[in-house]
Amino acid sequence: VQLQASGGGLVQAGGSLSVSCAASGRTFSSYVMGWFRQAPGKEREFVAAIRRNGGSDYADSVKGRFTISRDNAKNTVYLQMNTLKFEDTAVYYCAAGTYCSGYGCTITASYAYWGQGTLVTVSS
Repeated sequence: VQLQASGGGLVQAGGSLSVSCAASGRTFSSYVMGWFRQAPGKEREFVAAIRRNGGSDYADSVKGRFTISRDNAKNTVYLQMNTLKFEDTAVYYCAAGTYCSGYGCTITASYAYWGQGTLVTVSS
């Protein structure tokens, strides 16, 4: 599966932004979809994941502010980001995996396919 992320940009702190990730292939609905981010000089970290049944997980740092969703008819996963903070600045990557549960959905090793990333910059 090929993933194409889009929607990044510059936003002021407190603002909102939505990023999306379009996937190729006919089996999108069978994948667990995740969002990760990587800030300059830092390791890639988990942001959110949505499983095949629609269940979702979030990193504590974004819980209550970010919402992950998927549209299987459009082969697209979304990340709605509200109340953005300066520390949310990063390149955001979408990823697809065949299966994970619990903690497994929060680690990069659970995802076999990665998009190219889209830059989100939050100005303070």
